[in-house]
Amino acid sequence: MRVAVTGATGNLGTSVLAALAEEPAVDSVVGIARRRPAVSWRKVEWRAADVTRHDLAAVFEGAGAVVHLAWIVQPNHDAAALQRVNVDGTLRVLEAVVRARVPVLVCESAFGAYSAGPADRAVDESWPTHGLAGSWYSRQKAYVERALDAFALAHPHVRLVRFRSAYILKRQAAAQAHRLYGGPLLPHALARPGTLPAVPFPAGMRFQAVHSSDVGRAYRLALVGDAHGAFNLAAEPVLDAAAVRSAMATRTVPVPPRLVRAAVSASWHLRLQPTSPDWVDLLVRPTLLDTRRARWELGWSPGHRATEALAEFMEGVADGAGGETPPLLPLDRSRPSFRP
Repeated sequence: MRVAVTGATGNLGTSVLAALAEEPAVDSVVGIARRRPAVSWRKVEWRAADVTRHDLAAVFEGAGAVVHLAWIVQPNHDAAALQRVNVDGTLRVLEAVVRARVPVLVCESAFGAYSAGPADRAVDESWPTHGLAGSWYSRQKAYVERALDAFALAHPHVRLVRFRSAYILKRQAAAQAHRLYGGPLLPHALARPGTLPAVPFPAGMRFQAVHSSDVGRAYRLALVGDAHGAFNLAAEPVLDAAAVRSAMATRTVPVPPRLVRAAVSASWHLRLQPTSPDWVDLLVRPTLLDTRRARWELGWSPGHRATEALAEFMEGVADGAGGETPPLLPLDRSRPSFRP
């Protein structure tokens, strides 16, 4: 099988490439990204292409499957740029899959596509995916879900798999995450365990995480099997203030979520930091994911606990750690991508 992967140089993309390198059924991989990396990867040939403007059908020609991961979260002051890549780019990928007659399509969605869920339990893949109205990220994920629904109805001969993942973490993604969400005014060394005497934490907040390599393995299973439809991906346990205290080796101070949102909103509007306030809403009111379908139908289970993934990621942030591809470059080898 020949597999084409958009967004191949990012956090999840590099984990998918690593998983496919170990899969005997995959002969070759086309790694697609806007910036061609200098690093070589087993089975991978790199193609520089932009999902917003290049002929993707030509890039997908001869592929037995397409994995679509291309997505941006910055510049989130520029709604049109986000729309071009995340929504219009996905629609162009779907069109190109049909034109190139690719029989398998695997897409990354996210927990953010879900409508607000119950506080007392996790939801399975049948829960509505209408997103949260106040979050641009959630709205765009929900729009893509509707596009995938329409695609599945119009092209039943294409085996379509979509993964709705929790926060995807690994050490090599730390520098990128700091650039995208922390910015140059927030010293990354503050993330080192034991550095801060206390960390403010929105009262009642809970969230889920999963190690990037475990998500990459789920893609590998989906590509070589016969699964179709949606799958939730997350690891245990659900992360809360106690998990953050452990990862940061400090105490947490509960803060009303509305005050956290107000502080984030003010600093974002002043362009002091790059995280828009709707991300606070996604953290404070997450829809928790039930992953039993992935376990039963894919045979997938995470190899890392969520606490392990969080600790590894936070240590990576403190070290400015990254990878060899352009989006993942360590902090000491790249300029901050955020501009005030």
